[in-house]
Amino acid sequence: MHEETTSRRICRALVENLKAVVESSGAAAIFVYADALAGEQLPLPAELREKVIYIAKTQAEQRELEERGARFLRVPNVALSRMGQVKIAVFLALSRKLVRRGDIAACLTGLPASGALDTLIITEVGAETEMFASQPGEESLPKGLLPEVVERVIGIAAALGSEGREGKPVGALFVIGDSQRVVTLSRQLILNPFHGYSEEVRNVLDPNLEETVKELSTIDGAFIISGEGVLATCGAYLQTTPQDEEADPLPRGWGARHHAAAGITAATEAIAVSVSESTGTVTVFRNGHIVTEIEKSRAGRRRGFP
Repeated sequence: MHEETTSRRICRALVENLKAVVESSGAAAIFVYADALAGEQLPLPAELREKVIYIAKTQAEQRELEERGARFLRVPNVALSRMGQVKIAVFLALSRKLVRRGDIAACLTGLPASGALDTLIITEVGAETEMFASQPGEESLPKGLLPEVVERVIGIAAALGSEGREGKPVGALFVIGDSQRVVTLSRQLILNPFHGYSEEVRNVLDPNLEETVKELSTIDGAFIISGEGVLATCGAYLQTTPQDEEADPLPRGWGARHHAAAGITAATEAIAVSVSESTGTVTVFRNGHIVTEIEKSRAGRRRGFP
């Protein structure tokens, strides 16, 4: 019999002690990254299985989870840090109303295809600024904003942050929802490349549009997207006033893109998703403050990005 590997031993210890951790913390949900399990099922007692939400990155993982009848979320198939993996899972689960602000969540993750989980994080949804910061009334997305649109935009943003464009890092800004109001608070830096096309062919939910969006991300200015996913324009300069004095201050060193994201979400019912050109970090804004920051893995940085 082969000797048990260290990673397998850690995984077994986490699973064996998970019930006690969940019961003592009062966790309402358990997020498990499916790619770390390499197709294996997680051996959990019945009382825990109903709390599990698997995180899928690929179509194959999603299909396997659907066949098992398991609850799951689909996240971008890009290299993220362990904390980035947890943050995006919590944010998307909140958007889908699978968890609520104030819920305790347990998050299990590990190296992709390792066949073992080696990291357990317990967090209170919406309470920890480092993990995910929301405010009262922000338990769900703004009215008229579809969760799948937010998921799609975050997926594109995460890919840009992790991979850049043609080997070079890029920055980008996406403003989602309340698009009519947002357009009135902007001016075009370029001719609108989406003008004249039907809404069906310029909807961000269409996978065929992904490469177009990534290519246009190299242009200065913001993408403005309706809550249903229709791309109103890109290359837009956001004409917003400085943040309210009572709003959360942004970290020092953040540039115009992040300040524009904070300003436009303070003035409208939109969500903004920014990609940092220097770090590849994806930051989500709502109501003028940072909701979460999703960092790419250091491995992605070693491939030539800062």
